[in-house]
Amino acid sequence: MSEETAGRTHDSRIIERGREVLRIESESVAAMAARLGADFAEAVEAIAGTSGRVVVTGIGKSGIVGRKLASTFSSTGTPAIFLHPVEAAHGDVGMLVRGDLLLAISKSGKSAEVESLLPVIARLGIPVVVMTAEPASTLAARADVVLDVGVQVEACPHDLAPTASSTASLAMGDALAMAVSELRGFGPEDFARLHPGGDLGRRLTLTVRDVMVTDTADVPRLGQDGDLAAAMHQIAHQQGTVPIVDERSRVIGVITAGDLTRYADQNPDFLSHTVDRAMNRSPKTIAPGQMATAALASMQEYGIMALPVVDGERQLLGMVHLHDLLRARLT
Repeated sequence: MSEETAGRTHDSRIIERGREVLRIESESVAAMAARLGADFAEAVEAIAGTSGRVVVTGIGKSGIVGRKLASTFSSTGTPAIFLHPVEAAHGDVGMLVRGDLLLAISKSGKSAEVESLLPVIARLGIPVVVMTAEPASTLAARADVVLDVGVQVEACPHDLAPTASSTASLAMGDALAMAVSELRGFGPEDFARLHPGGDLGRRLTLTVRDVMVTDTADVPRLGQDGDLAAAMHQIAHQQGTVPIVDERSRVIGVITAGDLTRYADQNPDFLSHTVDRAMNRSPKTIAPGQMATAALASMQEYGIMALPVVDGERQLLGMVHLHDLLRARLT
């Protein structure tokens, strides 16, 4: 066998092993979904009804999954923390207060470190939801709700390392968090408030007022009796769009580089003509309280680079330009 052929055979075995792991893990999650029932609904209602926090705990791989789930709950409207069971035995158990709910993750259902929390849990009257592969275990017997996250086989070739089982626990925790979030009516706006530094947060919280230009020097304007020579000067220095206003500063039109070019093609002596002969009398405008994404959508739909910002009486308040939206990272 040539080195090239041997290399291809080796690669195919690696790829096949990867596919086998993915198959085992996906089938494990699918099997768990098929047996989901009333216990899941009970767990969701218990979590949604808690007045405190969801305190997630687990040891080893279950603890790592637990940390992720605590973060997922918190970011989707359910306050949650992770409590390391070993640290809990050395003082961190003080984090627990009445009104909390404990979500314990243990494949075996008999993690000694997690079991050590149970006396404190009982004294505080904290409800317990256990995710385990052993519904007849010690932890399960002490729980208010038990969720079966058992799998037929691990993806580990020796059926030892937590692989499919940890994926199953993660998927079950995500299912809990999403169902609780929906039950609580948690929406995109709520998500944005909890993620102000992210792309979604910016898109759902930034208004036109946050990005508009208001300085007089940066907001061009002309009266309708101004000449096109002045309009051409302002277009060249103000990003290509000049609002046309009446005596009360109400926007009655705009003139852009495109408007000026089209008019000049038909009127070689255009520089002495008044603005009202070339302006667009039905300009697109936007209010300061509208979302910045609405300004972006309007610009994209109509192929324009800027919008006058107006109040309810169409008085000119400022301008919002495409480059302002680019700086805000909305595109």
